[in-house]
Amino acid sequence: MKSLVVAVFALLLSITAAVAQNGYRIQPGDVLAIEVLQDPALNREVLVLPDGSISFPFAGSVQAGGSSVGQVASAISTGISPNFASPPNVFVTVRSLRARTNGVAVPDTITVYFMGEVGAPGARELPEGVTFLQALSESGGLTNFAAERRIQIRRTDPHTLQESVGTIDYRALSGGGRLTRDITLIEGDVILVPERRLFE
Repeated sequence: MKSLVVAVFALLLSITAAVAQNGYRIQPGDVLAIEVLQDPALNREVLVLPDGSISFPFAGSVQAGGSSVGQVASAISTGISPNFASPPNVFVTVRSLRARTNGVAVPDTITVYFMGEVGAPGARELPEGVTFLQALSESGGLTNFAAERRIQIRRTDPHTLQESVGTIDYRALSGGGRLTRDITLIEGDVILVPERRLFE
């Protein structure tokens, strides 16, 4: 009887959490856990970029900012449906929220975003003046699928909104190579580690 009560209580908690999450509006800097019931190989955590978008295999870019988890799940299911015999079941949960300070800036820190093949994708509050390699040490490390020669730093000019992309060969650096110049990160920089290609 006691185990039944515990099971019912756990079920109620999960339902309450699901309802609460479905009412939450996703924001840039949040990390979403996405599961595809029919193909667990697609399961992953993704970072919501500053423009509110996420990237998911077969679905491409999906707008998540301002949406509920249910709306994002539906959009991903629609996007990947052509690859399945019937519409797949997609589940989305908010794994972590970007730290918020009610609009008050925290002095001497910047927000840097990690996404792709890193151990801990998401937003990090780092000291001003932090360099690329210092920031990368906060990412949880690279996964076995990381394209180490093509790590990107994506930066958006706040005035023109134009994005610039720099590529870094981390494998060369780890083998003793040097950067031509020290790369100091700024607020909003995105460090993207792509998935390596088949023979890369």
